[in-house]
Amino acid sequence: MARDISATAGGNVEQFDVEAVHAPGKRELYAPRIKIHPKRASGWFRRLKWIIMAVTLGIYYLTPWLRWDRGAYAPDQAVLVDIAHRRFYFFFIEIWPQEFYYIAGLLIMAGIGLFLITSVAGRAWCGYTCPQTVWTDLFLVVERWVEGDRNARIKLDAAPWSLDKLSKRVVKNILWLIIAIATGGAWIFYFADAPTLAREFLTLSAPAVAYITVGILTATTFVFAGYMREQVCIYMCPWPRIQAAMLDEDSLVVTYNDWRGEPRAAHRKKLEAEGAKVGDCVDCKACVAVCPMGIDIRDGQQLACITCALCIDACDAVMDKIGKPEGLISYSNLHTYNARKAGKPAKLDWRMIVRPRTVIYSALLATIGAVMLGVLLMRERLDINVIPDRNPLFVTLTDGSIRNGYTIRLLNMSLQPRIFSLGIEGLPNAVMALAESTSPPGRTAQVVVEADKARSVKIYVTAPPADLQGESTEFVFTVTAQDVGRPAETSLYRAVFRAPPR
Repeated sequence: MARDISATAGGNVEQFDVEAVHAPGKRELYAPRIKIHPKRASGWFRRLKWIIMAVTLGIYYLTPWLRWDRGAYAPDQAVLVDIAHRRFYFFFIEIWPQEFYYIAGLLIMAGIGLFLITSVAGRAWCGYTCPQTVWTDLFLVVERWVEGDRNARIKLDAAPWSLDKLSKRVVKNILWLIIAIATGGAWIFYFADAPTLAREFLTLSAPAVAYITVGILTATTFVFAGYMREQVCIYMCPWPRIQAAMLDEDSLVVTYNDWRGEPRAAHRKKLEAEGAKVGDCVDCKACVAVCPMGIDIRDGQQLACITCALCIDACDAVMDKIGKPEGLISYSNLHTYNARKAGKPAKLDWRMIVRPRTVIYSALLATIGAVMLGVLLMRERLDINVIPDRNPLFVTLTDGSIRNGYTIRLLNMSLQPRIFSLGIEGLPNAVMALAESTSPPGRTAQVVVEADKARSVKIYVTAPPADLQGESTEFVFTVTAQDVGRPAETSLYRAVFRAPPR
């Protein structure tokens, strides 16, 4: 005998025929998405989300247009990933390819920071600053502006196609597309001079990769924020499954206080008059209506909950209307929840945040940040790399002295041209000469390297046999750069001088 089961998601109800579902050859392996129509919420957490959305979107869209004067030899864009010249600029910081460990350190700090935030406040990242959440919120603003709030959108979806429905859908999708194009367009400006690339892009003279990148990001933003929304968080993002390992008894999560709300009742006055025991929850489903994930927080902790806390705003508004204290849905941890359920006084305090796990995460963040800052402040603005000639390893001159050849690569990481003074230590009677110079050999040689550039020079080092200790003699190349108004910088490189066997 067939029977119906009601499945609720986001306040929408579908009927399933159990016998039809389980009949041989008719089993449904995929449940179609039930569209969610979040209602506009108002309250403290909603205002916080507006502020965070404005700040994050402002940073994303405006940062490529900020200028930073680095002098005549470097770009003036404040934040620039210069792939062509293999540089990363962030205001006064310049990262070279061999300094990629700074980027790795930042990524490690971001991961630890995410662990710290999750340990303290659950999925606060997901609910407030995740790009998927931020752009979905922005798309919902457009959707409400064009089609109306929740009830109007549900009614429009159910209505047959008409000129009014078509026009609203067209306008909505055009505005979504504009936002999506702006999203992809802003991204490419981080990889080239923004004003120049903008002119080239509009005149169709930009590199093909720019148009391809904008196209991909436009499509993903449009589809993910416009039509997939909560599916991205539930099915595509791994963080909901990882976060469970980051939570403990002190982690704050959005919680329905069932000890206070149950048993829930829609007609509480009538039931109270009859002497029935009822909780504070009036079963209005306001918390479900505002949820962008379409879940019912009263069912307990769920994979889909992104801790946006809009259900708290919605429930507090209802509690104010019926004269009940706020906090039926609130941020709580396991300790405070159990204490309040037992009727004991409990409140959140700093000791629930400052605990071994968060102290360890904070210490790791501070340590990594301090080490990176120290290395950054003390790093040298020059570098040397030496490659000895392999064929031949050495040459015996007519006077009996031995000559070795080296290719020296000098890196000037300063934003102005510099004169590098090359010297040798460890071979007291050796002399050196630049292959490209007509100057006589000496103990030092001068090389000019342009700003923010690398230069390779060929050096010949000649030493008498008396200086040599055998087939291999270690010595040191020294490179010194003296800038006006700054202390001299010196870099050393240990090398080996080859000679014939005695």
